[in-house]
Amino acid sequence: MIADLILKLQKKTDLTYNEMNSVMTDVLSGKTNDVQNADFLSLLAQKGEVDDELLGMLDKMQEFALKVKSKSRGTVIDMCGTGGDALQTFNVSTTASFVVAASGGIVAKHGNRSSSGVSGSADIFEYFGYDLSKEPVQIADILEEHNICFMFAQKFHPAMRYVSPARKQLGKRTAFNLLGPLSNPAGVKNQLVGVFSAEYLDRLPEILKRRGSENVMTVRSDDGMDEFSTSAINRVCILKKGDVSTNAIDPEAVGLHKSKLMDIQIKTKEDAIRSFVGVLNNTANQAMIETTALNAAGGLIVANIANDFEEGVEIALNTIKDGKAMSLLEKFVKNTGDVSKLREIVNG
Repeated sequence: MIADLILKLQKKTDLTYNEMNSVMTDVLSGKTNDVQNADFLSLLAQKGEVDDELLGMLDKMQEFALKVKSKSRGTVIDMCGTGGDALQTFNVSTTASFVVAASGGIVAKHGNRSSSGVSGSADIFEYFGYDLSKEPVQIADILEEHNICFMFAQKFHPAMRYVSPARKQLGKRTAFNLLGPLSNPAGVKNQLVGVFSAEYLDRLPEILKRRGSENVMTVRSDDGMDEFSTSAINRVCILKKGDVSTNAIDPEAVGLHKSKLMDIQIKTKEDAIRSFVGVLNNTANQAMIETTALNAAGGLIVANIANDFEEGVEIALNTIKDGKAMSLLEKFVKNTGDVSKLREIVNG
């Protein structure tokens, strides 16, 4: 079947939802080879993926994924970006996730090792001794106890190993880069998604709306970040109560200071760890703390805790300043990893 669809893609013909859903069954079952997978993904990217194609891929990815059944009754969210902005910033979404959880939100964090940056969310959790191979039932227990958990993409999407060689061979973005952040194993219906291209700002909420999502916020900063930035205007698209709207968020208009991108950039994995802890411990620079607060504000809106960015920023900054964020990190690491690693960082 994939050979026929490759011919279609060579002619720049869009595939139907059913065609994509069907061929993905073969791809994720290992019934296609690396050459076919590379040709298919490359031609699809060259043509440009339409919504039906992306939805067909996403639904099949979710079907093949391991599932986490959340015991939480509140609004469970995820916060992550598509990656690939190559700006070498600290782990903003991971840091902001802890702030949201410490502010009363529930975050089922899904992520991977870094593909283009210095450090990915998995690298942060692993450093503190978190077992990336935890089983779904263990993850659900952690989420219930701490209001935050981490699901390692490679563990929860084992079928993706069949396309890994083709993706490495291509060495460029494919549809999977876009779909990764949308394929949360806990099946969250509420999420903040950073995107690498303005094209997807309004497309992703519409795709997720078709999957039954409730609150979705996509963001891309004018400085190129696939997250909220305090150094530029942020373009936002929001799905709420079935309606999709767009907005532009100026960090100064919501009570924050204008920063420079260089203020939140890092060079090493050690920098990434120190920045992550520094923000939660309220000892990092102003730009890092406020960038985290702005991203946390987006998460708090999606989580139905804050009504707008001004309120969200205020809640986030207070959570950092009063020690709640750091307290959550300490309890989390003590329960799921090696607290001595955290004390080493805190004590310098």
